[in-house]
Amino acid sequence: MDVMGKLATIALLLVLMSGCASIGMPSNHSNCMPGLICVQGPVIEPSATEQLLNLPYPNQKTVVAVYNFSDLTGQRKGGDNIASFSTAVTQGPHHILIEALRDAGRGNWFAVVERTGMDGLSRERQLIKNTYELYSGDRDGAETTILKPLLYAGMILEGGIISYDTNLRTGGMGARYLGVGIKNQYREDKVTVSLRAVLVQTGEVLLNVTATKTILSTGSGTDLFRFYEMGTSLVESEIGSTENEAVGYAVRAAIEAAVYGLVVQGLEKEVWDFNYAALVEIKDEKDTSK
Repeated sequence: MDVMGKLATIALLLVLMSGCASIGMPSNHSNCMPGLICVQGPVIEPSATEQLLNLPYPNQKTVVAVYNFSDLTGQRKGGDNIASFSTAVTQGPHHILIEALRDAGRGNWFAVVERTGMDGLSRERQLIKNTYELYSGDRDGAETTILKPLLYAGMILEGGIISYDTNLRTGGMGARYLGVGIKNQYREDKVTVSLRAVLVQTGEVLLNVTATKTILSTGSGTDLFRFYEMGTSLVESEIGSTENEAVGYAVRAAIEAAVYGLVVQGLEKEVWDFNYAALVEIKDEKDTSK
């Protein structure tokens, strides 16, 4: 076999090895050959959305308000020898929280009232009132006939992203044979959110939950280092790739898990307007069927 044929054979071997160690590929993939390293890359964990949607419906919705749910970590994006001004996590987690609250029980658990954009809402309501008074001449009944009273919340939801820890665990493995090598590396980060429910009438914290989501980053690569033609010709090649779980997705999954945990904790403490007798019957039926 000439030099070009040997190079083609080695290139094909590298492609096969790279495919075997690709990110997110199960260890029992058919392309993985015996003796080579085949790793499980970052697996996207299922979010709590399905659990939120399938929650049993309460007797009536709970009106809640979200005034503040922000990034409390102060964490900046990591960089090599540079000062980054970008934040590590999203600065709008309250939008994700509101969506998760509206998803709970397919929209049957919480009625979320607008509070973060209260200034714009108040201006628009005042504009409607002034316009109606100007063109209808009805100054006494304008507000009662056109604008309905704003909903007030019986419960306020507070909290935020309280922790973003990086490089909690790192590692990897590799192997080399006759100048052909393969390696895999990983890194584990974690994001933590806290959510609490405060009763407006007394200010008592009724419920409090904390949820954590793991963020996994992995990288793989193959390399070749061989001499040919009596040591006078050198061939060197390297192929690699990395894959990171999205931090935004991790934050969303943690917030959804926190909302789900808040509902479950409220059910255990009988905070919600819920048919607990029916819930006990369903639970007993499931236990009997096992």
